[in-house]
Amino acid sequence: MANEANPCPCNAGDTLDYESLGHEIPVEHISAYLCKPSSPTEKAVIVVHDIYGWQLPNTRYIVDMLAANGYLAILPDFYKGQEPWKPSSDWTTFSEWLKTRDAKKINKEMDVVLKYLKEQCQIGKMGVIGFCWGGAAVQHLMASYPDFKAGISVYGVIRLAGDRCNLLNPTFFIFGEKDDIIPLEQVSTLEQKLKEQCKVDFEVKIYPGQTHGFVHRKKEDTNPEDKPYIEEARSDMMNWLNRYVL
Repeated sequence: MANEANPCPCNAGDTLDYESLGHEIPVEHISAYLCKPSSPTEKAVIVVHDIYGWQLPNTRYIVDMLAANGYLAILPDFYKGQEPWKPSSDWTTFSEWLKTRDAKKINKEMDVVLKYLKEQCQIGKMGVIGFCWGGAAVQHLMASYPDFKAGISVYGVIRLAGDRCNLLNPTFFIFGEKDDIIPLEQVSTLEQKLKEQCKVDFEVKIYPGQTHGFVHRKKEDTNPEDKPYIEEARSDMMNWLNRYVL
């Protein structure tokens, strides 16, 4: 049962009533959601889910959006079958739950996904996008894997990402101005570390008035004041991929 006095701040936003367009596949020891574009491509984007896991309709919507823009898009289960967090879960147990799900320890799963894309899908150019927990993972991945031509960390929880800012390829960081989980002071510190350590292109962008989850967990039709920023962020994501995944 959720702790009503101290709810999980990640619960901000909505769960979409969305029927996805792709299908689920096995990739060695994990499962994944895959959506292909209408025409063959050698470009792919790996999507790293948030704490709500790979089956969240909101994240699958983003995967389908990427496919509609010409990328093969895949959303692996980086929790390897372990239970994702649920809105009904007790927030007081979150720290213990998180200890078994380190955003910096997904290399084994990422390796099998990369192998699948290269050998089974003939993919030669890749980007990676992650949300919240997955955004923290993106920072780790972009400092570890030269395979990714571009990375996008969408409100990646900075305290989960570690201190590595010597990124290998261009990375875009999206944050909300009013994110209760990621204070602006942390964003400023991250940007300063990137300026000191990063030798490739990067951008840190703060979207006015936006809270945690705004890019994929807010409904445009029920949050009209947020709609321009949701659309802007999604457009920025696509522009970053199009610029660097060449």
